[in-house]
Amino acid sequence: MSLLLTRRRAAAAVLTAALLVPLAACGNDDSGTAKDKGTAGGSGAASGAPQADLTVLAASSLTDVFKEAGAAYEAKNPGTEVTFSFAGSQELAAQVKQGAPADALVTADTKTMDGLSGDTGKPTVIAKNRLVIATGEGNPEKVGNLEDLADPKLKVVLAAPEVPVGRYSRQILDAQKIEVKPVSQEPNVRAVLSKVQLGEADAGLVYKTDAATATDKVDAIEIPDAENAIASYPAATLKASKHSEAAAAFVAWLSTPEAQKILQGAGFQQP
Repeated sequence: MSLLLTRRRAAAAVLTAALLVPLAACGNDDSGTAKDKGTAGGSGAASGAPQADLTVLAASSLTDVFKEAGAAYEAKNPGTEVTFSFAGSQELAAQVKQGAPADALVTADTKTMDGLSGDTGKPTVIAKNRLVIATGEGNPEKVGNLEDLADPKLKVVLAAPEVPVGRYSRQILDAQKIEVKPVSQEPNVRAVLSKVQLGEADAGLVYKTDAATATDKVDAIEIPDAENAIASYPAATLKASKHSEAAAAFVAWLSTPEAQKILQGAGFQQP
């Protein structure tokens, strides 16, 4: 009798184990679903950011570095795509006011961002920059300092006064009491750089980081700190965003060591 009881108990144990296998498999299916959705523990949650297709409005001077930063962010967050729209900060502000569909904004000055306080979340400065004098390769006109820009024989191009870099340019020229009559006033810093690159201008005031993108075509003349201006780059989410959590995650990432390494590698200064 005891032998029969033992065999029955063994059979019951085998049956119980067999029933538990499908339950364990179901648990694995749930885990796989979590990974597909990019939730905690999944491959799409490397940084805990929600997946979304984000549109970021960014200042022209961020064109090159943000392409690299965007690729790094997408690699860190599979399933998320970041699309940038670059323009002068004043143009970006107009787009926000007109209701352009976007999720985040990064300008090249705090003044423009402050003017959009009703449309954005709280901004955070993610980087800083300085100005240099851009000249043609080899500096054929021998420009050495800001005072040389006052030479009427020199073709100087500046950004328009409503553009952050144009405002900074006039700020430092006015501080040194230097009168410059530009041959043109451009809508953003990249347009200023282009004029110099193409030989349509002898010199122009641009950000240091922009000049660094064209070292084979322009020379950058340093401006002493005492005569220079510091440009701050604030980033903020847009209240009209349909992906507010994902937008906030991207803006927060811009201040992380990973993003800062990319920005500083391009010549931007710490915020």
